[in-house]
Amino acid sequence: MMDDGYFPRGRSVLRQVHEERLVGLFFGQRALAIGALHPVNYTGTSQSTGGRERPFRRLARTADDFEAIFLGTRAEADRVLAKVQKMHQRVHGELTEDAGPFPAGTAYSAFDPELMLWTAAVTAESALYFYELFVRPLSTWERDAYWQDYVRFGELFGMPRAVAPPTYAAFAAWWDGRLASEDMHLTDEARATGRFVALEIPMPWVNQPAKRLHDLVMLGSLPPRVRELYGLSWSPAQARAFPLAVAALRGMRAVAPAAVRRGRNARSFALVEKTERDRLANGRPTPQLPPLPAQRRAQASAAATSATPGSPSAPSEAANGAVATATRSRRSAR
Repeated sequence: MMDDGYFPRGRSVLRQVHEERLVGLFFGQRALAIGALHPVNYTGTSQSTGGRERPFRRLARTADDFEAIFLGTRAEADRVLAKVQKMHQRVHGELTEDAGPFPAGTAYSAFDPELMLWTAAVTAESALYFYELFVRPLSTWERDAYWQDYVRFGELFGMPRAVAPPTYAAFAAWWDGRLASEDMHLTDEARATGRFVALEIPMPWVNQPAKRLHDLVMLGSLPPRVRELYGLSWSPAQARAFPLAVAALRGMRAVAPAAVRRGRNARSFALVEKTERDRLANGRPTPQLPPLPAQRRAQASAAATSATPGSPSAPSEAANGAVATATRSRRSAR
């Protein structure tokens, strides 16, 4: 018997949505940009993130892991889930400073049911948004089935079913309320990270025309309040160009063979990771996360120890990345 994993082909609306390659190329960046609006969720994730000079390596591998769960066999999904479970055991702590309505000392944990729901919610909402933008609207029944699939997805990571809205309509009302709430707040790091994740994904120069199309669609896909919190402008010219860009992508999808339209995006994710690696190897600027406080202290100590009169010490790769992040333009080429 064929193992179609936790979301079987022909029965799972989640699988139907995530098999669309266009969905896979867009939803993760939008989900991360919106997800960063929850300061406790963002801080917990950020404080537990290694390899901060290469954030797109982690994002590309996370995207691969998600597709393994959405589209892979149970054995493949279970390997990913076991790995994530082990990682999540290390994700806990407290906010070190106030973050919007959340005071310093607020606890976070990867196993907090509300934070798990938020993570599942931003993923589900973004994937559905792009499926309906590029393919077709789902029926009321399909939306309910899709949300139930996503509740199951959350459960695979340990989210209690009781914390999730019971129907898609209840989820949509909950979602609108969350986006409008005062809990949504961007720390300075979250604002910088969300912007570069959404709009500065590393891509080779030959892909720049496609990247400009991608960036317009990504920017237009963000809810107005999200753009406002990020300080992202949305001009009348961009608003007029947005439906034309969407129509172009829908048209390309319509004429593409099924094998091109559907499937995993591993090659695309690998290209992002490779472009980031090549930029660092060649000393070219690429988006990076700033060092964590402990890393900054270690770098300062190392610099003080190694410096001698007339022989300045070389800045670390991570420090170079922080400078590059602070000085690059808002729309650096991928």
